[in-house]
Amino acid sequence: MRRMSSMCAPRPRRPLPETVAWPAASLPELGAACDVVVSVVVNAAQTESVLFGPGGDGTGCAGAMKPGSVFVMCSTVDPNWSVAMEKRLAELGLLYIDAPISGGAARAASGEMTMMTAGRPEAYARAEPLLHAMAAKVYKLGDSAGAGSKVKIINQLLAGVHIAAAAEAMALGLREGVDPAALYEVITHSAGNSWMFENRMAHVLADDYTPLSAVDIFVKDLGIVLDMARASKFPLPLSSTAHQMFMQASTAGFAKEDDSAVIKIFPGIELPKRKP
Repeated sequence: MRRMSSMCAPRPRRPLPETVAWPAASLPELGAACDVVVSVVVNAAQTESVLFGPGGDGTGCAGAMKPGSVFVMCSTVDPNWSVAMEKRLAELGLLYIDAPISGGAARAASGEMTMMTAGRPEAYARAEPLLHAMAAKVYKLGDSAGAGSKVKIINQLLAGVHIAAAAEAMALGLREGVDPAALYEVITHSAGNSWMFENRMAHVLADDYTPLSAVDIFVKDLGIVLDMARASKFPLPLSSTAHQMFMQASTAGFAKEDDSAVIKIFPGIELPKRKP
C-alpha cells in the first residue's frame, strides 16, 4: 500500500508550498501533523484503512486529523462510495476532495499526471496549491464529491477497452503470420493507432510484462464501470467484453502481470520472445 502526505509528495512539478519532508511513524501521527493528507492506494478498502485503520480499528489518520483538515482521495473507486465518504468525514469535521489520478507511476514521479477532482470550495481553498504541485492538469469537476470519480471511471472504460482491442488486434496479426514489429510500426503511424496500442503493445514486443498497471487493476476498474452502469440499466457491451477478457487473463494466472498480458488469452499464437 502506498501512502503519501502533502509533506512528502515525490518530485513535484512545482515546489510544494511551505512543506518539508517528514516521515510519519504511524497514520495517527501523520494525521495530527498534516493540514492535508493525500492518499494514493489501490482501492476503496485500502483508503478506508488509511482513514480508519484495518477493519475500522481506529488506527488510521482520520481520528487524529484536526477539524478543517483535508483528505485528498486519489484512488479509483465507486463514485457513490466517494459521495458517502465525503459525508462521513464531514461528520468528523474534516474536508474531502474526490481526486482520482491518471498517468501511471512515471508521470506521477515527474509531476505530469492528471487529477480529476471534485470537492467543496473550502477544501480547495486549503488543498488546491498542493494539487497543482502534484499534477500537470487539475480538473475541477464539481463542488461536491462524485464527479471526479465518475470521470475517472469513464476514462478507465476507454483505457480497458483500448487495451483489450489492442491485444486482440496484435493477436490476430500474430495468428495470420504478420511480423509483429512491422505491424506495430504501421499501426502506430496509421488511423487505427491509440495511445494504449502504442504503449502496451511495446510491452508485448519486448516480452516484458513487468506490472506498471496489472491485469487485476482492470478486473477491478471495469467491474466498477459495469456496476455504475448497471445501477441505471445502461448497456455497456464493449466494457462487458473487455472485463471478461481481463477476468480470463486473471484466472489463467496472469493477474499480477502487466495489463498487456491480456493478449495471453488468445489461442494459437506465438508471442514475441525477449531478445538475448
